[in-house]
Amino acid sequence: MDSHPALLDHLVLATPDLAATVADFTRRTGVAPAPGGVHVGRGTRNFLVSLGGTGYLEIVGPDPEQATPDGPRPFGVDGITAPHIVTWAIRPPDLDAAVAAARARGYDPGPVRPMSRRRPDGSLLSWRLTDGDSAHPSGLVPFLIDWGDTAHPSAGLPVTRLLSLTATAPDPDEIRPLLAALGTGLPLSAGPVGFSCTVDSARGPVELR
Repeated sequence: MDSHPALLDHLVLATPDLAATVADFTRRTGVAPAPGGVHVGRGTRNFLVSLGGTGYLEIVGPDPEQATPDGPRPFGVDGITAPHIVTWAIRPPDLDAAVAAARARGYDPGPVRPMSRRRPDGSLLSWRLTDGDSAHPSGLVPFLIDWGDTAHPSAGLPVTRLLSLTATAPDPDEIRPLLAALGTGLPLSAGPVGFSCTVDSARGPVELR
């Protein structure tokens, strides 16, 4: 079975301390995530590592070099006390068509809006995505993303291959139809809301939650 859910683009691991989490990931896997860039005005920055193929892991946290933003930082970074996977993104072939199809199937992934950030080399990375503010509160239902003509962020990243991705939810049967409406899936079992991701490394399999 393919370890990558259909249309997987990336997993989001949010942390209150970006430097510490990147150092811990490097220690556990022997792979140092690459600097991604700064989300100007949003108070965050990220580091990236490939999961194999075009899937990747985004480690995102507060950017100490930015002023405190006017609103909350993305992905609930302001309210977490420990690093954990908070949500994921899928990349359909046609973002607008996928949004329309999901709505026709009874799930609204939210409005589509543009975003951008600068890579460390100064080049501009631009994309469109569905608004996370209206996403399912569990984080288990992915947001949708379209990188357009921009080079995909996974290109050239260090690799820790994804071995498995599963999740738990108090009511898995509530989540499954929403995933199906988006044309994807995720192995779900009953339990507290959360993800479990295992990646391969030279130091053996490493579990992230």
